[in-house]
Order: sequence, then structure tokens, then C-alpha cells
Amino acid sequence: MEKINRDSEKLRKVSLCFIEQGEEILLAMKKRGFGAGLWNGYGGKQKPGESIEETAMRETNEEIGVRINKMEHVATINFFFDEEQKVCVYMIRDYSGKPVESEEMKPEWFDKKNIPYDKMWPDDKYWLPKVLEGKKLNATFVFGKGNIVKEADVKYV
Repeated sequence: MEKINRDSEKLRKVSLCFIEQGEEILLAMKKRGFGAGLWNGYGGKQKPGESIEETAMRETNEEIGVRINKMEHVATINFFFDEEQKVCVYMIRDYSGKPVESEEMKPEWFDKKNIPYDKMWPDDKYWLPKVLEGKKLNATFVFGKGNIVKEADVKYV
């Protein structure tokens, strides 16, 4: 078996945001590119000279038309698969604008008790429920072929 380099400092930084409103969470169907066909949060790759918080704000506005007023860093997750990434996860409860569909994402509200985990990345079921309970965490996921979770390590902070 090939040994995976788990030096998290060399991973590409990516933002991932979720809007929470009462008992609902706003997910978005990825329409193209990496993760197409899956429900997810919104976010993306950090540009040179941009803080990861600026990335989160820019990507959320580009993908669903929402401006973040305030966000809370709730998790850092290292992913090891075809696109190795260090994902900074933010929960948003204070925003302006109405979520709208873009060329890349189609937003939809879900009751937190009925999140479509079977149509999301397979790691989400390990950590997203904990974040929605108010926990903060650091995690590492190693994926195998077919996006199967081979290893999962979740630590609460």
C-alpha cells in the first residue's frame, strides 16, 4: 500500500461554509467540477495573498450570492485523496442577501434532522452532526478508490 504524506502544512487551503438558521441548514448542490452531483457547503480554493476567511467570504458570495457578516471557525479537516486539502470550515448565522442559484451551485434549505448524508461526501456524516451540536473539531480523512473513507480521525477541541 502506498504511504500517504500527511504533512498538513503542505496541503492546499480551502474554505467550506454552512449557513445555519434555526433548525435549518443551507446546503448547495454542486452542479459542475469537483464534487458535482453532491450536496455540500460552499467555498473554495484560496487565492494568493488572500486569507482563508477572505476566501470563504468571496466564494460564498460567488456561489450563492450571500454576503457573510460574521462567521465562526468550527473545524479544520485534512483530506487525503486525489485532491489533498486542508479545509477550514465555518458556520454562518449572520449574513445578508438571499441565497440564489449560480452556474456552480443550487442552494436549498434542509431541516437539520433530515440532512441528505447519502447524497453528500461520505465523511460528512462523521463530523457535520457534531458541528451542528455546537462542537468544534479537527479531523483527518483518508479516502480510497470510489471516495470510500478508509481512515477517519476526529478530535474535539
